[in-house]
Amino acid sequence: MQIGVYGCGYLGTVVAACLADFGVPVTAYGSDSVNTTLLASGILPFHEKNLSDIVRRGVRSGRLMYSTHLQSMVQRAEIIYLAEDSGKDIETISMEIANYCDHGQILVLVTPVPVGTARRIEARLAGTGRQMVVVSHPVFLSEGCAVEDFNWPDRIVLGTSSNAAVTALKALYRPLVMRGVPVIVTTYETAELVREASTAFLATKVSFINELSSLCERINADAVDLSLALGLDKRIAPRCMQPGSLGGSFTESDMDSLANLAAVSGVSLKILSAAREVNQAFCGRIMDKINGALQNVSGKQVGLLGLAFKPNTNSVASSGSIHLARALMEGGAHVKAYDPIAMPDAQQELSGNNLRYCDSAYSVAEGADALVLGTGWPEFRTLDFDRIKRIIRRPIVVDTKNLLDGTRMKALGFEYFGVGRA
Repeated sequence: MQIGVYGCGYLGTVVAACLADFGVPVTAYGSDSVNTTLLASGILPFHEKNLSDIVRRGVRSGRLMYSTHLQSMVQRAEIIYLAEDSGKDIETISMEIANYCDHGQILVLVTPVPVGTARRIEARLAGTGRQMVVVSHPVFLSEGCAVEDFNWPDRIVLGTSSNAAVTALKALYRPLVMRGVPVIVTTYETAELVREASTAFLATKVSFINELSSLCERINADAVDLSLALGLDKRIAPRCMQPGSLGGSFTESDMDSLANLAAVSGVSLKILSAAREVNQAFCGRIMDKINGALQNVSGKQVGLLGLAFKPNTNSVASSGSIHLARALMEGGAHVKAYDPIAMPDAQQELSGNNLRYCDSAYSVAEGADALVLGTGWPEFRTLDFDRIKRIIRRPIVVDTKNLLDGTRMKALGFEYFGVGRA
């Protein structure tokens, strides 16, 4: 079974590499010849845990190939994954792929798209007489865990009315199906809605624990223990039940798309609106903590550890740390920042006269009036805080991720401020 993947960005690279790792031949198409050549050499233009190893393994084995020739990729494949990072022009791209289809290929839409997209593509195909079966197949990948998410999914969702397509995809996903991963076969619209609704529900969960963490601070409760206790409920799960800002490449677009769909449909989604409002207000709440610790951030030097929106990725899309850095600079603070992976991406998003990028966490801490932990990179947990205590101007630590042991930090002589912790 030959597989084609249209797209050599983040999503396409993950999908192509992981499918090839299942043992099937995969050809990935990219229009950017430079980027495609780099991938064919096993060089990724972004950081994602374990992915570079899988790409290199696929390329070395000959199961994973890269091409800039769309026609040959399409005509060789039986199943074609459309895996662009953006849904822009997705219908046009689908028609471009259809132009080369000559044996009833299956087009699998994994690109995040608004509800109704697959149905429109099917109608346009019918109007041209092209023989191509469409499947809406949302994949649920989170930056930093994308390989694990692809290989150990909670479910496989297939939106299609074609039994033949379902059979073919179940055969492709046999390693997962044999492991007991549920396969949900549904309509185009339901499959497309699953992604947006899942993101919205995640936002609701994070916003809920953020609100509860404010209550914890008022009543001397502990948000970390509360999160653990709630998360051990099998209906909730602990992975996402932690206070903090919600970010990521597709988060805002998914919630925007769902909100737009509700507005067009005349439906009011009050919980979604409230969740977005609470999530957006989180940066202001952290600013209040820092202002309270320093009396005022104006003229102060603040060290920021972490710029990626979460550990194990270079993505700064909707990063709470980036929002916080901007707020600090707008408040008159001088910001020094460091991230072990995401510095190049952050430099594309964030600049200013009051901002300086540093080459280590210790450079950030040196001379700072406060140290803010913005991303939960594991290496920050093992920093030498005795050394930091000697070089920091004021021993203040604001931990927005509750990564550190507050009791230990206070014993070392730091003023420690967590989120939702007494």
